[in-house]
Amino acid sequence: MASVDTAALVDWIHRFRDVIADKREWLTELDSAIGDADHGANMARGMDAVVAKLDTGVPDTVDELLKTVGMTLVSSVGGASGPLYGTLFLRMGMAAGPVTELDAAALAASLRAGLDGIVARGKAEAGDKTMFDAMAPAVDALDAAIAEGADLGAATAAAATAAAAGRDATEPLVARKGRASYLGERSAGHLDPGAASTTLLFETLAQAATESS
Repeated sequence: MASVDTAALVDWIHRFRDVIADKREWLTELDSAIGDADHGANMARGMDAVVAKLDTGVPDTVDELLKTVGMTLVSSVGGASGPLYGTLFLRMGMAAGPVTELDAAALAASLRAGLDGIVARGKAEAGDKTMFDAMAPAVDALDAAIAEGADLGAATAAAATAAAAGRDATEPLVARKGRASYLGERSAGHLDPGAASTTLLFETLAQAATESS
């Protein structure tokens, strides 16, 4: 697949909403161990709001679509999840511009911009036990796969695999950011819920990219 158009991106958003609904209790269980026990509920509420908004009309361009997703998440999700995921999509939209599709390089550039936005807002670094630990490896893997000539389906699959590895690597870490950091050493031994939902984001992106090819 050479590119993703707005229909494929909407498919991605629907897939992400569906898997968040399916994994809601799991995400809540992860967050109950080291956070406020609301990550699953917050993400489900936010993605339901996003899909409801898109059901009233899908913007014609990628930037407006992604900005709509981002603004809806910011306005409907509590805790840290809304601002961080909202920033991701808002920055993606800004980087994408008023186009109707994204080729592999453009998609990677928009995701990189989204990651940079999350870093600017949350000040997270590798090893802090946050969503960054799944997202940064995923974006790096996407860039690397594209540089090696992989098509978009294979490149996004590589990104999803890297995200899962990053998620799993958070388990032994001691949290240095967010509510989990208050627990100190007791935060070790648990997956980070943000890294878990980020992995779902990239897994559904890979599915949407593959299905649309």
